[in-house]
Amino acid sequence: MPNSSQSNKISKVKVAVVGAAGYAGSELVRLLLHHPQVDLRLIYSRSQAGMRLDSVHPDLIGESKLVFTDRWDEEGLEAVFLALPHGQSKQFIQDHELSDRMLIIDLSTDFRDQSHGFVYGLPELNAELIKKSKFIANPGCFATAIELALLPLATSGASPDIVHIHALTGSTGAGVSLTETTHFSYRKDNLSIYKLFDHQHLEEIYQSCKQANESFDSEILFVPYRGPFTRGIWVTLTAATELSEEKLTHLYRNYYEEKVFTHVSSQEISLKQVVNTNKCILHVQKKKGQLVVCAVIDNLLKGAAGQAVQNFNLAMGINESMGLQLKSVVW
Repeated sequence: MPNSSQSNKISKVKVAVVGAAGYAGSELVRLLLHHPQVDLRLIYSRSQAGMRLDSVHPDLIGESKLVFTDRWDEEGLEAVFLALPHGQSKQFIQDHELSDRMLIIDLSTDFRDQSHGFVYGLPELNAELIKKSKFIANPGCFATAIELALLPLATSGASPDIVHIHALTGSTGAGVSLTETTHFSYRKDNLSIYKLFDHQHLEEIYQSCKQANESFDSEILFVPYRGPFTRGIWVTLTAATELSEEKLTHLYRNYYEEKVFTHVSSQEISLKQVVNTNKCILHVQKKKGQLVVCAVIDNLLKGAAGQAVQNFNLAMGINESMGLQLKSVVW
């Protein structure tokens, strides 16, 4: 009989990351390198081909000797994460004819409408479907935080006419490429609104609420803010409701009782509680006839790479929290 170390080595899943040069790709590589059941074989990037991983991501020095490549070789691979810019995942799959036996987890917007056989990868909504799927579309970062703040209310049958949402995101949510609204001198000590009421994540938010409850018909008024910090998302949701605070708290606690990474706190919450973790923490209260839900996530982890690994675990029949027991930077 092989010893335990040999057994673990044999059982590791052979994995590739495509588009590993960006913020989410970097976090994905970091998580996978330390995942006990993953053998990270290939990191693909046309822009960084030939470069060592730690020369592109200096924070990963000493973690791996992997080198970026622009040559796709799927021999032996069992799973691939696509961390490409929006609009490029479909083309990559078409160009490379990925095996239908391979698990594909896409972090872009390309398949979030659940087209081409993809399942929407929000574990708190679709865990059972994710376990049976080979094609998973990872949710957007704003969408993840807002859906987790909204889904218990949506499923309750007590949906209000209007749901008001204000949410702030860190600068890493905009990606690595420098733009006028992402550079340091613009973001520091500053707030600004963008895509008022028509953010692209609204489509998937409505889709999830309708999936949870076909009769959901609330109008969602979403105000997204650029925050003066690097990572994290803060959501404040308000909605008129007849339900008491006690019933609302019970509704949210009951919905997330068996969920590994989403928690309802009885105390006021802060953003640093979740930075560098795969958690979503919610705080529920009622004020002046309004449900008030605050939700916090790390946009690069629960909003991207961490959730992708969570989906990988579910799809592979691995413990859902494996490789994701991370300490926050609260202090």
